Amino acid sequence: MAPGEYVQQSLAGLDPSAGAGVDPALPLYATTFVVVDLETTGGAPDGGGITEIGAVKVRGGEELGVLATLVNPGVPIPPFITVLTGITQAMLVPAPPIEQVLPSFLEFVADAVLVAHNAPYDVGFLKAACARHGYRWPNPRVLDTAALARRVLTRDEVPNRKLGTLAAYFRTATRPTHRALDDAKATVDVLHGLIARLGGHRVDTVGEAIEFAKAVTPTQRRKRHLAEGLPKAPGVYVFRAADDRPLYVGTSGDIATRVRSYFTAAEKRARMSEMLAAAERVEAVECAHSLEAEVRELRLIAAHAPPYNRRSKFPERMVWLKLTDEAYPRLSVVRALSPTDTAYLGPFRSRQAAELAAAGFHDAVPLRQCTHRLSLRTVTPACALAELGRCPAPCEHRITADEYDHRAAAPFRTATTSDPQPVVDALLARIATLAAAQRYEEAAVVRSRLAAVLRATVRMQRLAALTRIAELVAARPAAGGGWELALVRHGRLAGAGVSPPGVHPRPTISAIRATAETVPPGHGPVPRASAEETERILSWLERPETRLVEMSSEWSSPVAGAARFRDLLAKAENGGSSQLSTERS
Repeated sequence: MAPGEYVQQSLAGLDPSAGAGVDPALPLYATTFVVVDLETTGGAPDGGGITEIGAVKVRGGEELGVLATLVNPGVPIPPFITVLTGITQAMLVPAPPIEQVLPSFLEFVADAVLVAHNAPYDVGFLKAACARHGYRWPNPRVLDTAALARRVLTRDEVPNRKLGTLAAYFRTATRPTHRALDDAKATVDVLHGLIARLGGHRVDTVGEAIEFAKAVTPTQRRKRHLAEGLPKAPGVYVFRAADDRPLYVGTSGDIATRVRSYFTAAEKRARMSEMLAAAERVEAVECAHSLEAEVRELRLIAAHAPPYNRRSKFPERMVWLKLTDEAYPRLSVVRALSPTDTAYLGPFRSRQAAELAAAGFHDAVPLRQCTHRLSLRTVTPACALAELGRCPAPCEHRITADEYDHRAAAPFRTATTSDPQPVVDALLARIATLAAAQRYEEAAVVRSRLAAVLRATVRMQRLAALTRIAELVAARPAAGGGWELALVRHGRLAGAGVSPPGVHPRPTISAIRATAETVPPGHGPVPRASAEETERILSWLERPETRLVEMSSEWSSPVAGAARFRDLLAKAENGGSSQLSTERS
């Protein structure tokens, strides 16, 4: 193989979609390999530069075919390449160009695993040639004998992993000569020698061999057996410690494939390596479809707070922004809503998010910010905000309770339940004023508060529209035929199932309803589920292919609700203050 400066960090063809025609569970003895070697002009892959291709097709130790040809690169060959390979310019003049060779080569490697020594180099040239001349790269599974040798052979056995060194170690029938076909034949014998060594590592299939060649940690190798025997079905998987404590909870449409990925080189997260070291078994919970799996994952994480899950661990830490029940109400951040609370916004994922939205309302309407409980009879000294004109000073009775409710409290109630237009207009006006005065940093702060208000109101109204419905049945086509079915009660997934192909889904719906969870109504936009669960259900319901089958009541949102400001929200989150100045109604 000719030397070159091209370095490829990862093998093309080793992504999850690679090698669609080769089952990774195929035993090595039944796998068809095409062992390839290229000679080049020594440069980087740019679609040309290939001077010779040699390929040998083998299966079960038997040679099935050979492809060998010189290739005219269309450029002069450097002298050092001629010295190294013996290929001269005169030899290449009558040779076909690469665009004439590619069709035969691509047909030769179809439905086979591509093998090469230092495969990134050869694959890089072949992919570049296909791209330059308009041929689709078949994206085969790729096995690198150099990488495999690094995993199988120790330094005591071979000083390095060069093809010549390995050929001498395995006593190959063909000696590498820096000519494509000779080197490919030598690589075939090296491949067979390496495969013979894989049995001691419990590597029996082509997929395992490809993964084994990657740089995985000793812990991943030692714990690979944890992925055995898991179902190839949608559901939830739980990594458990020796004391049966959940360490990590995940979900996948194919549990077996997803869990296996934790023991491959693709898994590079340090916390996952630490988790695997502590894991002793993997528990699988099969689910009817992806929605049920996602919901079960959220519930398991919330119930057990696994140490290696970062998200959705503490749904009880959600907070709310509510209007207090007093003569001159104010905004208060609380952990939970009571049945008597009538004006509120949320839930928020953190106190900081709630306080940012509260600051937006304080910028828009004259809600008091002090924490005193004010009396309709007794006057309380005013604070600095009243002196600055930022508060109507209800503490000193400068404003009546009715006027305060009309100017300050009512806009909050209206914004959270129906139309936030007055609040939006006030914030946009403030942004425009600050931007006109070139106070851009202050305008940006108000813009972030506007985004927080809109984000919360859009989210809550969207959640409340679903959770008001006592029961909803929806269906979407299943991948293998039939229908995925979900029964939702007050925003909580109460039952799930799949109706078989060719069978009316009504009997399955009846069976799901008979065994579904009882979900009583409650107070607030997410009375019986976490906000994340209801949002997952909403995302599933809003897919174009989902069909609503039954509803106990109408599913509706306010005509002049917060949802109509979604475009403005996107601009507030991503744009500058100047983009918002034209949004005032």
